[in-house]
Amino acid sequence: MPTRDAAARLLVVEDDDVIRESLVRSLRSEGYAVRALPDGGALEEELAAHRVDLVVLDWMLPGRDGPELVRVVRRRSDAAVVMLTAREAVEDRLRGFEVGVDDYLAKPFVVEELLARVRAVLRRTGAVATTIEIDDLVVDEEAARVTRGGHDVALTATELRLLAHLARHRDRVLSNAQILSQVWGYDDYADNLVQVHLSALRRKLEAHGPRLIHTERGLGYVLRAPR
Repeated sequence: MPTRDAAARLLVVEDDDVIRESLVRSLRSEGYAVRALPDGGALEEELAAHRVDLVVLDWMLPGRDGPELVRVVRRRSDAAVVMLTAREAVEDRLRGFEVGVDDYLAKPFVVEELLARVRAVLRRTGAVATTIEIDDLVVDEEAARVTRGGHDVALTATELRLLAHLARHRDRVLSNAQILSQVWGYDDYADNLVQVHLSALRRKLEAHGPRLIHTERGLGYVLRAPR
């Protein structure tokens, strides 16, 4: 049965409108179901009304601060917590871990690092599977192993990241710009980078079965199970 990160439900608690909206867009682009709050005032009600697998929580919020809100999360749910903070003192990090923070990310941060940390925490907590199965393709990110039709497919680290990203977004067309940003972390277009790696990836996968990765002319690329 196919498994996808899309089942994970995230809550973003951030008072900066620009950061909050950017986080929501980026997390949704990864297939997560995302809700957001501008502060912690309604956190209890949100946790009571919706299942949450992970909370992305700003340390400095109006009203109650991050550590106090982590205690709320711990009382009300079993959600993991990734804290966003400009406070890098050791005693501050220790205080956060003492109240139950699962991971930290210092501001300013690169969105791709946040996405990677979210995926890692969700896997550690068992909220998402590390294996994605699509037809006869099996992608095990944790073991860094890919098989097709029972055959091992030897991929580079970049090819594995690229394949896992396409697999997590199966049946969705992703543009060059989206792939560059979400797999490589590039904001600017890098000519032919995606095409070169996709070409190599296709050759390796198609040695053991029909085409999985398709080009949608003028739009981008999509991974689909053979019909």
